[in-house]
Amino acid sequence: MTSSLPQDVREVFERFVTCEYTTVDSRQQPITWPVNPYYRSGAATIDTSTGLGYPKKAEDARRNPRVAMLFSDSTGSGIEGGIRVLVQGSAEVDDRDLVANRERYWRESWEKLPGTRDMHPPRAVRGLFNWYYTRLYIKVCPERVFVWPDGDHRSEPTVLDSRIEEVRSGHAEEPREAHAPAAGGGIAWDRRIEELGERHPTAVLAWVAPDGFPLAMRVPVRPDTSRQRVLIDTDPAGLPLLEGRACLTAHAHHPEFRGQENFQVRGDLARTERGWELTPHRMVGGFEIPAGAFARYRRNLRKSVRFWRTAREQLKRRERGP
Repeated sequence: MTSSLPQDVREVFERFVTCEYTTVDSRQQPITWPVNPYYRSGAATIDTSTGLGYPKKAEDARRNPRVAMLFSDSTGSGIEGGIRVLVQGSAEVDDRDLVANRERYWRESWEKLPGTRDMHPPRAVRGLFNWYYTRLYIKVCPERVFVWPDGDHRSEPTVLDSRIEEVRSGHAEEPREAHAPAAGGGIAWDRRIEELGERHPTAVLAWVAPDGFPLAMRVPVRPDTSRQRVLIDTDPAGLPLLEGRACLTAHAHHPEFRGQENFQVRGDLARTERGWELTPHRMVGGFEIPAGAFARYRRNLRKSVRFWRTAREQLKRRERGP
């Protein structure tokens, strides 16, 4: 499908350093993380990857291949004008040849992220980080593409798909999926949530549409600390917001990807007399890259040990076979 898309949309796929990738887990909880997209103009799929030591992005897509990729942060891409693009598509996980995947990741990341070349560990100890460099690739075949040429979420997007009316109305011609109710539970408030509104004036909100595909949009946000809620200061045009389980993801990266920060808040989205708001039930910190090698290793030491153990179990499982 991508070869028929407008050139400016294909350039977004190819040149954006990050995009926000959303899966839906077994509890119908949308989960969004920033990832690096890999794409060649005219290719059938937009690809991304995850490390063998943290395979959930791939495992969720294997179980439920309906995913979304939002291109909403042009930092480092050289693309101006504010264009934003949302892709809904079907994902396929490629983990048949882990050695080839590792070589592909080295090749593609070296080309796309030149600012990270001096951040890799010395060759002598690089094997200790195979939990990161051994990759599971996720190939997304677009089925719907939403385009906001100027990035204004308050305007109707151009939808490059024949099912435009069912998207706008929130009613699918295909059988409706059971929409998970609000998760409920206690409120999980964290100091990082208070970064929303100032350090992160916008964040990516993801929810599940009636047809089971996730939807995502970058929206203005601010914390209501006294009530322990996150206020969503908008009502996106053309995308039907639904009450229920949602994910709010904040992230930022250096133009040359020499550093990144990200976290997500999972909770329940509801419309109130104040407008849309998210009740947080879980805050999850991402894999972050602070400035300086020592800071990077110190920040991620515990995660690295956990990811190494997960990768070891993944390899053992493969050796045992189905």
